[in-house]
Amino acid sequence: MNRFSLNFTNSSILNPRLNNHNTNHNAIFDKNKVFYVCSSGGCGSTVIFNYLKNFGTVYHIHDRYPPDKLEYVGNVNSDKDIHSEWFNGVKIPEEHLENYKVIFIYRHPIQVIYSRFAQRDGPNVTHLRNIKCDNGGNINIFDVLKTGKDLYKMEEFFDNYTTPSNRNYNIYCIKYELFWDNISLFNRMMGIPDIKCLYPEKQEKRKQSPFLIKLTTIYQSLIHKMKSMRFIEIVQPLQKEKCI
Repeated sequence: MNRFSLNFTNSSILNPRLNNHNTNHNAIFDKNKVFYVCSSGGCGSTVIFNYLKNFGTVYHIHDRYPPDKLEYVGNVNSDKDIHSEWFNGVKIPEEHLENYKVIFIYRHPIQVIYSRFAQRDGPNVTHLRNIKCDNGGNINIFDVLKTGKDLYKMEEFFDNYTTPSNRNYNIYCIKYELFWDNISLFNRMMGIPDIKCLYPEKQEKRKQSPFLIKLTTIYQSLIHKMKSMRFIEIVQPLQKEKCI
């Protein structure tokens, strides 16, 4: 098998103490650790991005297509004009891969749509273009409802990160809804110290979700896939199959 699952619940970590920062940042920051936080947006990736900055160098990635050979991001080691949140085609040397952790954050698709994709005055074209949607990102939620199709291609985005392939790196798939009850396990898997006063604080505004029944029908396949996943799923390269 190529997907390794972990699940852990600990209610004692639900009370972050963000105002008690007695930790020496220089003592916990590792300049050799690099985290790639990947998502389609609207998944809480910014929270995790900011949290991981305590421990290493972090890149926020909204690229729909994870490469087979891990690459740098944006203009890192490249002279090309590449979006800062896309892979840039320059492969990371194999001897440096052990320093990298590639994380894919996902969340219930309807919450994502109303968080980042659909706005009161129309589609969030800039963001949809950023995640490489069709039609230059100009996809209105009413077109999704009218056609009954996943025009955002959210399931494709999800599948691209969660399906094993001939990559040369692991992808740590994180279910956002379970993150808050499992920060300690997340830290362990990332190889970072478990310092409760640094835990991020959950701050969310409840959003209305009109057309819930229709959208649930359109995204039932993706919703089912997400529900079947545990808190952490480690998607491993196919070539490691014989070693598991």
